[in-house]
Amino acid sequence: MAYKPNMEDIKKLRTMTGAGLADVKKALTEAEGDFDKAKELLRERGLAIAAKRSDRETSNGCVLVKKEGDFAAMVAVKCETDFVANGADFIAMTQSILDAAIAAKAQTLDEVKALKLANGEDAASVVTQRSGITGEKMEIDGYNFLEGANISTYDHMGRHTLATMVQLNQDNEDAAHKVAMQVAAMKPVALDANSVDPAILDEEYKTAVEKTKLEQVGKAVDAALRKAGINPNLVDSDDHIESNMAKGWLTQEQADEARQIREKVSVEKAANLPVQMIENIAKGRVQKFLKENCLVDQEFQFGDGDKASVAEWLKRQDKELKIVAYKRFTLAAE
Repeated sequence: MAYKPNMEDIKKLRTMTGAGLADVKKALTEAEGDFDKAKELLRERGLAIAAKRSDRETSNGCVLVKKEGDFAAMVAVKCETDFVANGADFIAMTQSILDAAIAAKAQTLDEVKALKLANGEDAASVVTQRSGITGEKMEIDGYNFLEGANISTYDHMGRHTLATMVQLNQDNEDAAHKVAMQVAAMKPVALDANSVDPAILDEEYKTAVEKTKLEQVGKAVDAALRKAGINPNLVDSDDHIESNMAKGWLTQEQADEARQIREKVSVEKAANLPVQMIENIAKGRVQKFLKENCLVDQEFQFGDGDKASVAEWLKRQDKELKIVAYKRFTLAAE
């Protein structure tokens, strides 16, 4: 007589795997009531679906953050659609992974993926099984932690898409919470100038040099055009020149002269740019970048509206108050 799963067995396997009713019933039937075999069937189906959708983009998901004692962590599980991301089961799965990570005080993403959850499966397998249930690609994509005293966590607007953690050197929950909101809003790249990745600074400097060179050449070209009685705004590109000629705003002679001036002055100015001036302007631009992107130097967004930096605002709360560390993770493309 063929095995027919009863409701008790179905409930038991659903609790163990989180799989849907139809999937559980089918797996139990094929496994003839063998729970281990049924679990393996569900796992294999999840892997198959995940493999089929491996090239899909996971632009939605859930980011959760939590502090327990002197350990705080955030974890991100990604999926394809906001419909799945906002589902109670998906959020509960993400929460179970975060709870396990905090209990184990996990240090890396690989550790988190290998953590055993309440059903005995590792976190990565649980996510794969959930992928099989929903038919969407899913992945544990991000993990951060802070350890020590005076940590504040923040889930931006409670939407589970952007989370931050901030640790201060002293107990001041109000200040820590406001700085955590600052981190969410202003997305700093580093705590201070000394913490910025040298590769980022190098790239910013190179970009600043090229931008400055283009600006200096552009200014020289505009000056030469004005001297010739031609409005630079009418001839800033070949397409613009053709368009303005069609409108009767430029004659053919003016267009030809503008092209000649642009080409001649551009080459001459580019070959004779003052190196020291270019470097000084570029360095100034890098300093502006640091002011806007280093947390302690950013203009504080949640103070008294007097344009104080984060470091200055903290000092007003307590002259010894400082930021020790921060973490930020978002699902949004920035």
